[in-house]
Amino acid sequence: QVQLVESGGGLVQAGGSLRLSCAASGRIFRINDMGWYRQAPGKQRELVATVTRGGSTNYEDSVKGRFTISRDNAKNTVYLQMNSLEPEDTAVYYCNADIVDPSSLRGFKFWGQGTQVTVSS
Repeated sequence: QVQLVESGGGLVQAGGSLRLSCAASGRIFRINDMGWYRQAPGKQRELVATVTRGGSTNYEDSVKGRFTISRDNAKNTVYLQMNSLEPEDTAVYYCNADIVDPSSLRGFKFWGQGTQVTVSS
């Protein structure tokens, strides 16, 4: 069994910063890609940023230059540093990880429970 536990969400004023964390635990052989997604009310879930095991990153256009994704492979943890936050960033943020099972050596995608980020104007 694998769990992804997120933390770090909250309420912040526009222009402020937040740092999200997501720690994976359980039956883990290796974690491949990790990422952050978000879902605003009435909208579909969208990709925010991803990071490969080797550290290569990819960002959605609206967050480039403001958000930074990183990971600590030893701690099975992914982070999202969010600066210059805007009201449009308000959403539930979910972490996602492609985790290789130690028995089957197959990869499975897991989701965290989500953490609310609210940016006031």
